[in-house]
Amino acid sequence: MRHSFAQVVSATRDSSRRLIAVLACRAEGSRLYGKPLQNLDPAKGVTILDQIISSIKRKTCIAATVLAVSDGVANEPFHGVAKKHAIRSIRGDPQDVLQRLIQGCRAEQGTDVFRVTTESPYMYQEAVEEVWERHVQNGNDVTAVDGLPEGAHFEIYTLRALEKSHKLGDSRHRSELCSLYIREHRSDFKVEAIPVPKVVCRPELRLTVDYPEDLALCRSAYLALKQQAPLIPVAEIIRFLDANPKVRALVEPYAKPEWLWLTKEELARCP
Repeated sequence: MRHSFAQVVSATRDSSRRLIAVLACRAEGSRLYGKPLQNLDPAKGVTILDQIISSIKRKTCIAATVLAVSDGVANEPFHGVAKKHAIRSIRGDPQDVLQRLIQGCRAEQGTDVFRVTTESPYMYQEAVEEVWERHVQNGNDVTAVDGLPEGAHFEIYTLRALEKSHKLGDSRHRSELCSLYIREHRSDFKVEAIPVPKVVCRPELRLTVDYPEDLALCRSAYLALKQQAPLIPVAEIIRFLDANPKVRALVEPYAKPEWLWLTKEELARCP
């Protein structure tokens, strides 16, 4: 079932705006190596990154997808993934992920960046079109959803906001903490944080892959719901986890309910 926010926006699309999904990729990982290339469906060779790219390609408001790959021989397989999916890939600084996002957007002549993390296979894809419309119509620098299971979030930034963050920030901001400068200087940007419907407002759940147990959980969900792939509704994954407490328990030691944009009080008002 398709979810809608309480206030549905019917904005006319601005043809001068071009939304680019820029996916920062690297193989290194101390807890689980090559997380984006881990299989969700080992029999068919469907990886986390395959699932993410395929989901994004179904969203017509996203004009193009770019893999922003960290420099280094270990990361060369990501360029092969880009070729397989007929999308662009670029190379960039291993530490400065913010700069790679900027480079990826510029490579496709974008005005705005759609951001998800490449170790999280199940973005809240149900809301992408509505959030993009609100981002454009309301003249936001950043539009984000919050309150979801960890890993299901996505954010939309204007390229200008990211460029400003990179120019004015320091080494802490020119890193994988791409939103840090904006969150520390929120009054300098127009930020809209959108609470999600209560059916998916479950920040205590975890749908990202950092540990082997995370991979086991995300793989179990995929195999149970793959007939709906790549656009597997987050509500369906939550129902699966609620019905399978042993699967959910795999990652409970790592689950830390948190949010970047909304306060706890704002989350309590989820529609």
